[in-house]
Amino acid sequence: MILILFTVILASSTLLGVKTHAQVPALPNGAQTHWIISQPEEIVGWVLFDPTTVESRLPTALRFITVGELASVGIGWAVDYLSNHPGQGKWGISFLEIARMRNFMIDGYTPDWPEHGAAALWFARVASSDPEVDLGPGQPFLALEFWMSDSLYVVAMREKGHYATYGNVKLYQDDEKRWRGIINVDGLNVVTECMPSGSVTGGVGSAGMQAIYPPRSDSLTSVVRVAFAGHRIQQCDGNSSWSLQGNHPLASGIVLGHSEFQFGYELQGGAYEW
Repeated sequence: MILILFTVILASSTLLGVKTHAQVPALPNGAQTHWIISQPEEIVGWVLFDPTTVESRLPTALRFITVGELASVGIGWAVDYLSNHPGQGKWGISFLEIARMRNFMIDGYTPDWPEHGAAALWFARVASSDPEVDLGPGQPFLALEFWMSDSLYVVAMREKGHYATYGNVKLYQDDEKRWRGIINVDGLNVVTECMPSGSVTGGVGSAGMQAIYPPRSDSLTSVVRVAFAGHRIQQCDGNSSWSLQGNHPLASGIVLGHSEFQFGYELQGGAYEW
């Protein structure tokens, strides 16, 4: 989940340091639910988006991190981007991921995946709207979308207080070993493909933690903190692509740089009162 150019500000997983072995960092005590994910395979891309299209989803305690904010502190890619797109300084930063997992379990309950069934995540970088407030451990993200291809599992997640919606999401490998991902939901059609190329990076020693906040809601009040280790990463080759079509806010996003194929890590998580 880590594109070298955007390691600090875009990664869907942040490396916290090199260890002699891949050990999942310890989560805080007091989790209300327990997540286990292992042996995923996923295509990951980074997307700039217009925050005005999703402002109703932003909790008052959070704010979007913007391209202009990063450019102002000298982040190279943001400076370069704004020099070519000066009108997008207030745009936000997110990642889009289509993933399938050998094991996805919340409190011992696993999805019933259809053929090629997968999950899709559209998560935005956020920070506390009050600089005096500490959001706790983990790099914070806002779950703008979390689509699952098992509708009954979506119901179960919501009953536990977690944000998820049903979506026709697929990820599979074709006869030429090229990975293809699809998201079909109301107002949005996403198609992506990735041929992993070059050396594998990450793996032993990679570890990190994130905090995933739900969109603004009267009923979804838990933050999911996840810890992970063992990411392995390959760049997608130059023929890989994303197509975002429709009237959904994601469809107007701009995909940055090269996508990645990520795989092999172990993840543990838990829901905590926010």
